[in-house]
Amino acid sequence: MVASPNNPKPLNGLKVLDFCWVVAGPMVTKYLGEYGATVVRVESSKRPETLRRAAPFKGSSESINTSGYFANYNTDKYGITIDMRHPRAKDLILRAVEWADLVTENFTPGTMERWGVGYEELRAVNPKIIMFSTSMLGRGGPMESQPGFGPVLSSLAGLTHITGWPDRDPVNPYGAYTDFIVPRFAVAAIVSGLDYRQRNGKGLHLDMSQLEASIHFSAPFVLDCVVNDREQGRQGNRDPGAAPHGVYPCLGDDRWIAIACTSDQQWQSLQNHIAPTGDGWPFEKRFATLMGRKAEEDELDSLMGQWTPVWDARKLMETLQVSGVPAGMVNDTSDLFQDPQLIHRQHFQYLDHPEIGVYATERSELTLSLTPGNIERPAPLMGQHTEEVLTGFWGLSTEEYQSLKEDGALD
Repeated sequence: MVASPNNPKPLNGLKVLDFCWVVAGPMVTKYLGEYGATVVRVESSKRPETLRRAAPFKGSSESINTSGYFANYNTDKYGITIDMRHPRAKDLILRAVEWADLVTENFTPGTMERWGVGYEELRAVNPKIIMFSTSMLGRGGPMESQPGFGPVLSSLAGLTHITGWPDRDPVNPYGAYTDFIVPRFAVAAIVSGLDYRQRNGKGLHLDMSQLEASIHFSAPFVLDCVVNDREQGRQGNRDPGAAPHGVYPCLGDDRWIAIACTSDQQWQSLQNHIAPTGDGWPFEKRFATLMGRKAEEDELDSLMGQWTPVWDARKLMETLQVSGVPAGMVNDTSDLFQDPQLIHRQHFQYLDHPEIGVYATERSELTLSLTPGNIERPAPLMGQHTEEVLTGFWGLSTEEYQSLKEDGALD
């Protein structure tokens, strides 16, 4: 099902003034745009945001408009440029706030206030405005202004401490890991704020700490520390409640499969695949129980690693899954585009970008049966919609627009 007059998108009519940058913030407003909100993304050509300069780029065309990273997280947005340090920027933004329902930003706390467009200034213009702010550590406190990106936050949240192998140094999870945790909390907070305004007729300021949101991902470790006074450490691919629990080589170059048995019943099913005749090492008494397999886990992993290399990873995954053994092939990026489940759910949507050309972007993981979302526009070029937004959405005259442009306020 796709959006139609009879099945409108759930956020149709919501107007968003978006100051977010990098990943955590733009992912939030991408959700809003996909489900119908009109999102106006504010940038400046004088200081292009980090993601516009982030690889990968289309071929050898490394330019401000060809970052695939930026293109993925900024679909369904109108792109405008405003130099927020220009003397005329404040009045322009306050005029835009009369139009907006929601203002989003993920700068270091105090940045919006220094520009004269903090929450107090916004609500003086529009008492019903909702402002969503998210920063690494949240507003207030001795460390609110600490700079940093995903790897720093993963470390502060305790995720780096538990990632890696017991006998090696800790490692950061891949990429800006926490940037992919925070948006799910953020969207829920924003929808709650919209519900509050609908019921009470009042705006509010939502302040989200990315650190605190990320700690939720560590809840089992936090609980273990509080209840048992036990500090969990790095376990590699191991899990205290499963054996085998690892990644094993398969047929071909750099092909692998993850297998995890959390019960003796799953292990018994795996036994029958490894040794269909009912004898051999899988049926040794020492491997009969989870406790026994945990006690012999080094050898168990070695034996598993000798059995899996003759199997095609996808074939083995499908074979084990049918018999109730949790297993998943280790996909590389190209595998994702061949994944039958992702194909069925149309996770990847193809868009035609003016400079990149046709590219794949990710749709939301949420499928709403009555009010579906879909992506309609590629990420904007730098400043692509400035005139359209200022004159069409915000009601500036052509003369006002030209004056701002000639004065350098729209750089």
